[in-house]
This record gives sequence, structure tokens and C-alpha cells, in this order.
Amino acid sequence: MQNSPGGKTALGLDANVGALLCYLPVCAINLIYSIIVLVTEKENKFVRFCAFQSLLLMVALVVLWIGVVIISVVLAFVSSTLSMLFSLIVWLFVLAFIGLAIFLCIKAYGMQKVKLPIIGDLAEKWS
Repeated sequence: MQNSPGGKTALGLDANVGALLCYLPVCAINLIYSIIVLVTEKENKFVRFCAFQSLLLMVALVVLWIGVVIISVVLAFVSSTLSMLFSLIVWLFVLAFIGLAIFLCIKAYGMQKVKLPIIGDLAEKWS
């Protein structure tokens, strides 16, 4: 496997563009492109790392979202004030995720590897 992060991907893109697409949270581009990278890319370890980390982040986000929905439903039955307060907190988390995605896109485009806690270690091991 190629240890240096530069070069081209198996799809012919520059490695930094391929890594950026792994994190781009627009119309599920990150999900689709990460799966394509894992199937096709055999040489560039940096792009594979970004694809694994992106997919693991999406899995964690889906699990977290299921928990949020359950808590929202319970709070809606308990108190409308608590429910509205919780929805503001949820919006803050959504903004934080968008900020994290933009940060990861910028770092990936600059060919800098950012390892997220827990998820990054798994992604590095699997790539």
C-alpha cells in the first residue's frame, strides 16, 4: 500500500480531492463516495483512512440520531417546554457536526490526517 498520501486515487482523482469527497456532507456524497473508495481503492492509504473514518462517523451519527429521536418523543409527552429546550440543543449538535465536516474537508484537502477519538483508531487499523 502507498504510505505517502499524495498521488491519484483508483478513480483518477487527486488524493486530496478524493479525501475531501469522503467527508463532504452534501446529498450523501460522503456516504456514496466512501463506499466506492473502499471497493475500488487499493493503493492510497490516506484516502482509504478518510473513507473508513467518514463511514464510522456516519454510523455513530445515525446511532446518536436514533437516541435523540427517542428522547424527543419522551420529552414531548412529558413537557412541551423541555421538548423545545431539547430541540435547541439538538440544533447546536447539528451545527457542530456541520462544523466538524467542514473542518475535516479542509484538512483532507490539505492532505492532513485528522484522527477522531475512537473512530480514527479503528479507521487507521482497517485502512
